[in-house]
Amino acid sequence: MRYRTLGATGIEVSTHCLGAMMFGAVGNPDHEDCVRIIHAALDQGINFVDTADMYSAGESEVIVGKALKDRRDDVVLATKVHFPFTEGRNRSGNSRRWITRAVEDSLRRLGTDWIDLYQIHRPDHTTDIEETLWVLSDLVSAGKIRAFGCSAFPAEDIVEAYHVADRRGYGRFRTMQPTYSMMARGIERSVLPTCRRLNMGVLTYSPLAFGFLSGKIRKNQPIDMTSGRAAMAPERFDPTLPANAVKYDAVEQFAEVADGIGTTLPELAMAFATTHPAVTSVISGPRTMDQLNGLLKAADLTLDDKTLNRIDEIVPPGTDLYRADMAWQPQSLSDVDQRRRPSAER
Repeated sequence: MRYRTLGATGIEVSTHCLGAMMFGAVGNPDHEDCVRIIHAALDQGINFVDTADMYSAGESEVIVGKALKDRRDDVVLATKVHFPFTEGRNRSGNSRRWITRAVEDSLRRLGTDWIDLYQIHRPDHTTDIEETLWVLSDLVSAGKIRAFGCSAFPAEDIVEAYHVADRRGYGRFRTMQPTYSMMARGIERSVLPTCRRLNMGVLTYSPLAFGFLSGKIRKNQPIDMTSGRAAMAPERFDPTLPANAVKYDAVEQFAEVADGIGTTLPELAMAFATTHPAVTSVISGPRTMDQLNGLLKAADLTLDDKTLNRIDEIVPPGTDLYRADMAWQPQSLSDVDQRRRPSAER
């Protein structure tokens, strides 16, 4: 296992980060099995674990807490806040009111006194970024968190947060967590260069492109739509949809690249994600022990220039072959009222 420094934090983390999204009701509901998977990852050199308060409505954090009970000092623990998972007003977002409550709940579920990396899961343009940075800075001063970062923020929001922190004397985002894979490379245009300039650590997620690069989803082959990613979002795998057809064609080309260098498709995908100089660590979210072992085979795989050039030919740098699955959409695009003048003014 290789290790890199997480941005300017001085914290060394493994280049592979164990993602806990699939631990709990959404993926693997067997707590003891999940604990065994976490321990196996730690035993193989992973020292970085990422979860979120909303994963299986808090159950993922509970499982991670059980697994780290006697190994807390050896692990860099990351979790996130933003999404609601209980009903009621003011139970989501990036406000001081919610973050102050949510961090206490996460600490309790995780069974720990501190969180190494506390991340804002998504932007919230109803809350001034100054408000968010203020409360996060206070949490660092209180010793409840060691550093904080953001997830799925566009480059312009990262830059705004940096300048607000500098102007007001607050702590700043030390990390960014974006989606990144051989099929979703849009962040290479501005997000990753921005993170490099600001010396931010980057932990990327979805290296297998929501399962398309897992090796189990191939063109003209039946798909089990009752389990895993397919059960969560079957429309993403419908081969009759033009956007999905493009994915299936790319998968076949990537499979040829993997065969040509004597590796597997998921190993190729994991190795690719660690190649970019801005990327510190790549999150993989196994549901089973077999999936973990398969992904860890890529820990020492290095891709040569010939292989990387071929990947660039299939999906050019800075290109999203499709809208990155699960990525954040700004309201300027998702809200029609922000894209069109009122009819009376047209």
